[in-house]
Amino acid sequence: MPEHVLPNVKITRTLPKNVMERAVRGLTYIAHPLRLRILEFLDVNGMSSVSAISHGVNAEQMIVSQSLRKMREANLVKTHRRGIFIYYEICEEYPASIFVCLRKLFGHMTDQLKFLRSNYREILPTDYTTMAANRIKLFANYDKMRILEYLTYQGESCVSKIVEGTGISQIKVSQYLKKLSDDDFVKSRRDGRFIYYDITAGVHKTAIGCIHKRYDKVGDAF
Repeated sequence: MPEHVLPNVKITRTLPKNVMERAVRGLTYIAHPLRLRILEFLDVNGMSSVSAISHGVNAEQMIVSQSLRKMREANLVKTHRRGIFIYYEICEEYPASIFVCLRKLFGHMTDQLKFLRSNYREILPTDYTTMAANRIKLFANYDKMRILEYLTYQGESCVSKIVEGTGISQIKVSQYLKKLSDDDFVKSRRDGRFIYYDITAGVHKTAIGCIHKRYDKVGDAF
């Protein structure tokens, strides 16, 4: 995915451990092609019934219901009852704003300028959504998210500073940085005997911004 098209994410602190753990659990649910498509459908169409969602994502109603139940447990969607019918709605801010990022990336990849508008909403091609879900799956891990969060907060840092700032062991930090680098989530440069790492732009950085934005808004109710 292109690196240069996303806005900078600014955070002023790291989140409490329990908050990040819940956020990572939420990301693990998003990192699934069908669930991401369900969330996208709700983001575009608003509050909808299971049957409407099933039709919209072209999936069996039972499978969609199971996915919605899991996402409700993860506080990614909420429900409203109207008579005998239950309607689902995406929770505000997180993960809804992730789709702003995904649409802008798609717009730049395809030269479709309409997708570059922040308030533009349209269902993206299924293969692109699948790619995005698989991309999220690569960083939906507590320690990886802590490292990415630290780099977003502090900027370019060496391994020792990341270890000090995250409390993760040096061997794990080094291992995760290699994986994050291989997946283009971080970049590195050598300065003498030190290697400095920095987060790249992309859906991973946007996800951290979304999590912080939601926590800033609802605090302990996150």
